[in-house]
Amino acid sequence: MKQIYPRSEFSGIYTAIIKENAWREREFLSESACRSWDAVRRRKEDIPDRHNLRAAFAHDADRVMHCRAYSRYIDKTQVFFLLENAQITRRVLHVQFVSKIGRTIARCLNANEDLVEAIALAHDLGHAPFGHAGEEFLGKMLQERGGGTFIHNAHSVRLLDVLESEGKGLNLTLQVLDGVLGHNGEIVSQELVPGSGLDWDTLDANCARCLLEPGADRDIYPSTLEGCIVRIADLISYVGRDIEDAIEVQLIKRDDLPKNATDLLGATNRDIINNLVMDAIHNSHQKGRIVLSEQVFKALEELKTFNYERIYFSDTIMVEKKKLQEVFTRMFDSYIKDLANNNRASAIYTGHIRYLGEEYLEKNVPARVATDFIASMTDDFLLEQFREKFVPRSLGSRLHPLTISSKTIPVTGSVGQEKNSEGS
Repeated sequence: MKQIYPRSEFSGIYTAIIKENAWREREFLSESACRSWDAVRRRKEDIPDRHNLRAAFAHDADRVMHCRAYSRYIDKTQVFFLLENAQITRRVLHVQFVSKIGRTIARCLNANEDLVEAIALAHDLGHAPFGHAGEEFLGKMLQERGGGTFIHNAHSVRLLDVLESEGKGLNLTLQVLDGVLGHNGEIVSQELVPGSGLDWDTLDANCARCLLEPGADRDIYPSTLEGCIVRIADLISYVGRDIEDAIEVQLIKRDDLPKNATDLLGATNRDIINNLVMDAIHNSHQKGRIVLSEQVFKALEELKTFNYERIYFSDTIMVEKKKLQEVFTRMFDSYIKDLANNNRASAIYTGHIRYLGEEYLEKNVPARVATDFIASMTDDFLLEQFREKFVPRSLGSRLHPLTISSKTIPVTGSVGQEKNSEGS
C-alpha cells in the first residue's frame, strides 16, 4: 500500500514546521535571495516540495550527496596528480571548502544557504579524471571526432539531469542546475550580477551550446544571487589552497609569492580566504550582487596569474600531462572501437551502458558515449583500465585454455570486468 504523506499522526507537527520554515525565509532572507517556494523542477515529485520537511534546495543537496558520482569525488584530482601525498587536496575536499565558504557569505548576505550548499556540492561532479588536464584532453578528442566538446560545468549538468539514477536524472531544481552551469570560477570578475529570464529552455540551450562550442561557457553566468556566491566561493576556495599544496610538494616556496598581492591578501590560505571573504561581504551587502573592491580584485588577479605560471603550467606538471594525454587518447579510441564492433565484453558496456540502457546508446554518438564513460572514472580507475588493455601482465606459472568458437585460446584467470566496473 502506498504511504500517505504526511502520516496522519504527525501531520500537525509537519505542517507547523513547514510553515515555520517558510516564515523564516520570508522574514530573514533578503529581497535578492531565492526562496525555496520558487524552486522549479522538470517533473512532479512523489512528495511535493511544499509538503516536504526538507525545503526544495536542501532536498537537492541531499540527492547530490547520495548520488553515485558524488562518491567518486574522493579519487578525483584537484590540481596535483600522480602524487602519493595524503595532504594534497582532492576534489571531494574542494567542494566542501566551496560549500563552507559559500554558506558563510550567504549567511552574511541573507541569501539562501540551502541553495548555495546544493550548487557547491554539485558544481564539479562532471570533472574528468586528472582534473583540468582530463577536461582538456576530452574536449580536444571530441572536437577532432565531430562529437562536440567537453567542459566540466556543462557535463555536470548533463550528469545530474540525464545520466544519474540509471538515465532518469535526479530531478534537481532549475536554480541548482543553473548555478552549476554558471559556476566557472576560473574566470575572475570584480562584479557578479545575477542574470534574468531563467527557465528550462534557456538552461537547456546554454548547456547544449557548451557541449558543442569550445569556450561557450565563458559568457554564461548564474541567474541567482546564490549562484554568484558559489562562483566567487569556488575561486576563493582554490586560489590559496593550491598555493599550500604547491608548497607541500616543494614546487614553490612561500617567499616566491608576489609581494604586492600578499601584502593585501596575506601569504597563507587562511589569510587569503579571510581577506577575500570579508571584502566580498563588505562590498556586496544589500546590493543583490557580488562585488570585490578594486584593490582586492587586482591582488586576486595577480595571485591567480602567479598560480597559472608557477603551478598549473609548471614544467613538472606538463611533463606528466603529456604522458596522460596518451592514456586518454588510447582509451578513448579503444572504446570507440568497442562500440563499433559491438564488443559487449568491453568495460564501456559492462560498466557504463548497462546502467543507462540501449536507448541511451541510440541517442548519443559513440564519441559522446566514450566521453561520458571516461569522465565518470576516478583517476585510479582510468589507469587500471589502461593497464588492462595496453600493459602486458604476468601469465602466471600455467596457461588455462578457454574455448571460443571451437578454437582454444590460452588465457589466465577470469575475463570478467565486473570487479572493475564503475557506473556513470
